[in-house]
Amino acid sequence: MHQSIRNIAIIAHVDHGKTTLVDQMLRQSGTFRENQELIERVMDSNALEKERGITIMAKNTAVTWKGTKINIVDTPGHADFGGEVERILKMVNGVILLVDAAEGPLPQTRFVLRKSLNLGYRPIVVINKIDRHDARADEVLNEVFDLFVSLEASDEQLDFSVLYAIGIKGIARLNADDDNNDLSPLFDVIIKNVPSPDQPLDKPFKMLVSNIEWNDYVGRIAVGRVEQGVVIKNQPITLMNRDGEIKEKSRITKMYTFAGLDKLPVDRCEAGDIVALAGYDGADIGDTLTDEKDLVPITYYDIDKPTIAMYFRVNDSPFAGLEGKYVTSNMIKDRLMKEIRTNVSLKVDPTENPDVFKVAGRGELQLAILIETMRREGYEFSVSRPEVLMQEIDGVLCEPIEEVIVTVAEEYSSRVIEILLQRKGSLKSMSQELEMSRLEFSVPSRGLIGFRSDILTETRGTALIHQQFDTYEPYKGDIAGRGSGVLVALENGNVTHYALEGLQDRGQFIVQPGDPVYMGQVVGSNNRGDDMVVNVVKKKNLTNHRAAQTSDSVKISAAKKMSLEQHIEFIEDDELVEITPKSLRIRKKYLDPNERKRYAK
Repeated sequence: MHQSIRNIAIIAHVDHGKTTLVDQMLRQSGTFRENQELIERVMDSNALEKERGITIMAKNTAVTWKGTKINIVDTPGHADFGGEVERILKMVNGVILLVDAAEGPLPQTRFVLRKSLNLGYRPIVVINKIDRHDARADEVLNEVFDLFVSLEASDEQLDFSVLYAIGIKGIARLNADDDNNDLSPLFDVIIKNVPSPDQPLDKPFKMLVSNIEWNDYVGRIAVGRVEQGVVIKNQPITLMNRDGEIKEKSRITKMYTFAGLDKLPVDRCEAGDIVALAGYDGADIGDTLTDEKDLVPITYYDIDKPTIAMYFRVNDSPFAGLEGKYVTSNMIKDRLMKEIRTNVSLKVDPTENPDVFKVAGRGELQLAILIETMRREGYEFSVSRPEVLMQEIDGVLCEPIEEVIVTVAEEYSSRVIEILLQRKGSLKSMSQELEMSRLEFSVPSRGLIGFRSDILTETRGTALIHQQFDTYEPYKGDIAGRGSGVLVALENGNVTHYALEGLQDRGQFIVQPGDPVYMGQVVGSNNRGDDMVVNVVKKKNLTNHRAAQTSDSVKISAAKKMSLEQHIEFIEDDELVEITPKSLRIRKKYLDPNERKRYAK
């Protein structure tokens, strides 16, 4: 007899409130003690997740409601982490689709919903944030229904349950004007509408590894849903790869199920439950753990392929090794290999140069998160400008195309359209909402490198931008690169106030007095279209004459501060971003100006 279990994933576009809703589900199900001190968004445990307010890694938790265990997976909402969503959906039996009551369905909503419908799930639709001043719950519900129809949902899937929620206050209602102030309607709908696992108990144990965790005491932990049978601690189990080859024969040393934010050690687990097993150092996502009586792997479908790549290389600048702890090619290679064991949508390939690795992923943000994570761990390296990965389809060279939605004040809409048309985008639709324009584009991924900072600059930081991989289409032709050249340091030294004072009419600097620089380092953007070598370490000659009072009071413009993503978007093909735990610098690939001239020829 099955324990009463429901396995659900919460899917939504980024920032529509998934993690906040899970917080409230944990609180109201009695998972936490009444006097337990809680933080907001407890499921976003990673430091980068807390800083950016996004979920990067899918996470498991579980609550109990009226005797039924509900395993919940909180999934990422950003398109770049779609690989996390795809494999997690195979571990559950139903999904909650969360949609913002003002923004409505956005590109990632379509992506995750399509995956869910293809797996045959009947989503529970939750219209969240109905207390927003610009909420339009009824219109959004119609948009969700239209989205289901456009994705060819079955009649059964179109008959979805709807709830209206204020996730941050822990309220879910069957009708928007109900007066209950808790989540009990949501829990009841989950138990009523999500099917209980129907995996057989009377067959030999089998489990697909859907996630990998790490514990310093027990090593690698394989997480997945038990597809059939019962598993007992210390039972001999075989690990197989997706091709059916035996990787490892061992015993289960530790076994856990999920309860709240904790893992509970157990001695037995049965089909349908989500379990974490230790004892298999070679376990990877997509592998099968199976009883030796039934050595057949569970079918695992590869997720969508990467669309963008960057080259990670050993840092060879004059400042190499001054700030980082892990600087050699072997250290960087080992870290990248460790990453792809748990991050299934990343791909790492060696190149002819043993110091350079090609890293491919779903988008700039995914690669930027990896870079930021590595620099915080003490790694030092440099990265190239992102490049898109072409595919040949029926003999035609095709490139990835993305769906882009920009919500912006009406006064800026024509400038946004102009920028994206220059980047080979095509305008699909345009609508007005409360003096805001909502523009939908189809744009080559190549054209989106650096576009975010351009649009935020043009709209004074007010534009809301959402993008999502859509399809491959024939190559759209050349796209103009960065409009301006750069200012490049002539020699090594510390930047002086005197030097910047004489050069500030040349462009915008990204260094300030006192910063150490080296020959070939990019120190600013040029007002003109070509590169210019400048001496930013020049010192004032000492004389016996007192300088005029006014010469000491000349103010120089503040240095432009850029985030990691802005550094990556800024560079051209002949430049690199130098990444260290303490600094981000832009440099020319060839530091010596004579070498640069030879390379340009």
